[in-house]
Amino acid sequence: MKLIRLPKYIVLIILIFSPEAMFSQELICNVQVSAQKIQGSNRQVFENMQRDIYEFMNNTVWTNHVFSYSERIDCNILININNQLSADEFSGTIQVQLKRPVFNTTYSSTVLNFTDNNFKFRYVEFQPLEFDPTTYRSSLVSVLAYYAYLILGFDYDSFAPEGGTEFFQMAEKIVLNAQNAPEMGWKPYDGSRNRNRYWLVKNILDKEYEGVRQFIYEYYINGLDKMESKVAEARTSMVESLRLVQEVYRKKPDPFMYLVQVVMETKSDELINVYSEAFPEEKSRVVEILTEIDPANKSKYEKITASN
Repeated sequence: MKLIRLPKYIVLIILIFSPEAMFSQELICNVQVSAQKIQGSNRQVFENMQRDIYEFMNNTVWTNHVFSYSERIDCNILININNQLSADEFSGTIQVQLKRPVFNTTYSSTVLNFTDNNFKFRYVEFQPLEFDPTTYRSSLVSVLAYYAYLILGFDYDSFAPEGGTEFFQMAEKIVLNAQNAPEMGWKPYDGSRNRNRYWLVKNILDKEYEGVRQFIYEYYINGLDKMESKVAEARTSMVESLRLVQEVYRKKPDPFMYLVQVVMETKSDELINVYSEAFPEEKSRVVEILTEIDPANKSKYEKITASN
C-alpha cells in the first residue's frame, strides 16, 4: 500500500474545522512557578518544575468525558515557593483560578479564585508525576489532582445543578487517601480556622451547603449567561440566586463556613461591577444581602450604592 502524505494546508484545514478529532484533554491550565524568595539555588529546577506541572495538569486524563478543543476548561495555577527546605523539598502557596466563558460574549467570569497557604511538597527533577486515584503517592501529585477535580467540579456546577458531584467525590477520595500524609492541609484540624483542603471539599459535598452550589448554577445560567440579551432580568435572577447563599449563611452549618467564604471572595468584585449599573432599589437590595453574607467585604459593597 502506498503511503500518502497530506499537504500541510490540508492538515491545517482539518485542525481548524475538525478540532474534536485532534484534542480530548479537559483542561487548558496555565502554570507559573515563582521562586523569587529562594536565593542562590539552581534556577533550572524551578523551570523544570513548572514544565512538569504544566504537562501533568494538561496531559492527564481526568475524566471519561469527551471534550472538544473549544470545550476545554480555562484555569490557572500559580505556585509561590517561599522556602527550600532541602535539595528536593519546598514550601509555599498555591493559587487556583478557574474561568468560565459567559454565553454570547467575549467575557470570561472567574468561578473560583483562592490561595492555599499550606503547600509543602517534594519535587525530584526528571521523576515523572503520576496520579493514582487509589493511593497517596506524594503531596505534589495529590494537591494538583485535588485542585484539578475541584476545577472540574465547579465548572460543571456552573452548567448543571450539582453537575460536578462526581468530581468533588474524587477530590474527597484524594483527601481520604492522604489522611496519613505528613504534610498539612489534609486533616480536619490542619491549618488555621479550619481553612484547608479537608474542610473545603467536606463543605461542598455537605447537603447543608447545597444552596451555595445551587447559587453557582443559577448565577450563571439565569444570570450572567443572559446579561447580553436581558440585562434587567439577569440582574434580578442574580439577586435571587444570592438568597440561596443567604439561607445557608443564616443556618450557619459550622463555625467557619469555608465554602461560603471562598465563593464570596471570588465573586465580590464581579458583583460590584454588575450592580453598579443597576436601579437604585436593586442596588439597595443586593447590598443588604451581600453585607450580611460577606461582612468582611462590607466596605467594598457599599461602593454599589455610592454610585447612585
